[in-house]
Amino acid sequence: MDHWDEIRTAYHVARAGTVSGAADSLGIHHATVIRHVDSLEARMGVKLFQRHARGYTPTEAGADLARIASTTEEQFAQLGTRLKGQGEDVSGEVVITALASFSPRLTPVLAAFQHAHPNTLIRLRTGLRLFRLEYGEAHVAIRAGQAPQEPDNVAQRFLSMDLSLHVSPDYVARYGLPTEGTLDQHRFIGGDDIHSRAPFARWMAKSIPDDNVTFRVTDDMSMQQALLSGAGVGFAVRGEHPDLIEIMPPQPEWRSDFWLVTHVDLHRTAKVQAVLSWLKDAAKTWADTDPAVSLPD
Repeated sequence: MDHWDEIRTAYHVARAGTVSGAADSLGIHHATVIRHVDSLEARMGVKLFQRHARGYTPTEAGADLARIASTTEEQFAQLGTRLKGQGEDVSGEVVITALASFSPRLTPVLAAFQHAHPNTLIRLRTGLRLFRLEYGEAHVAIRAGQAPQEPDNVAQRFLSMDLSLHVSPDYVARYGLPTEGTLDQHRFIGGDDIHSRAPFARWMAKSIPDDNVTFRVTDDMSMQQALLSGAGVGFAVRGEHPDLIEIMPPQPEWRSDFWLVTHVDLHRTAKVQAVLSWLKDAAKTWADTDPAVSLPD
């Protein structure tokens, strides 16, 4: 790391493919870029780039260096998020991650939080990827499923949601109304990951023939859209989509648990505690008004 500037320069040359592109990205003179690369190659005793008229192409060693440097630069950038979260006031960037299907419920709550704390910048990151709290990718993660096990994270049970099995009127018009006794005669919507640990996915894997799962998706929002579009039988939070037809009521093994997860280094900061308190208050309101939502005992 004594020579991080040179390594970082080489990484940007590999990414841009030219000295001028790296210079523009880093805001330095192109002669400095050449000097850094030449010095690094001499020090390491290995050729990092093939020079040609159109630019620089990484050698195998250069590509290895670029991969490592990319990760290191990303971690340095994410460190800033963690450091910014350690103040005693509720201001600056607040990063929350959740499933995309949870955002319609979550977004109004975060907007109200920002109205109460106008000096904050809210980032809501959605998707199936588990954002790494230890690298500062998020201040608070809302995760579904089993209790998170990462040793440096603090996990608190947030709420549970009851899922039931539904079809859309369009599906019924084409294929008829499924019943509990005829499920093996109908089309289903499932995840693309056949090894998913989601409770409803485990039930489907053991209860529904694989050939019946004719529409597979990679994320939870697409799963909801496929269900609403009549692609097949699928799961949804009970009562969330009034136009859907419920064909099986919630089962205990389908219940989805949600957790509030924070990193131990940031858990006690004013900013994180304020967000957690706001989210817990919102969960109480949901539980009072939505029979599909329940709070931990």
